[in-house]
Amino acid sequence: MKFRPLHDRVLVRRVQEEEKTKGGIIIPDTAKEKPQEGEVVAVGSGSRGDDNELVPLDVKSGDRVLFGKWSGTEVSVDGEELLIMKESDILGIVEA
Repeated sequence: MKFRPLHDRVLVRRVQEEEKTKGGIIIPDTAKEKPQEGEVVAVGSGSRGDDNELVPLDVKSGDRVLFGKWSGTEVSVDGEELLIMKESDILGIVEA
């Protein structure tokens, strides 16, 4: 993929949500909510602080992150639906 976000923006791929509950009930597409968890695909170079110094981002490619329900903008890159959002929209990094 040849896409690099600018400044403090992050490109995120949503994780696939489970098709059925732990009890075995299949969830129809109309009842599913979009997952609020994703994998960071690409990150920008960082933002400029008050002293004009570059402040690097806390997230990196490959990190699994949680974000708000209405965070980001859906974009299509190479035919794949992804989200682009500011780093401040990310709530946290999921650690294994």
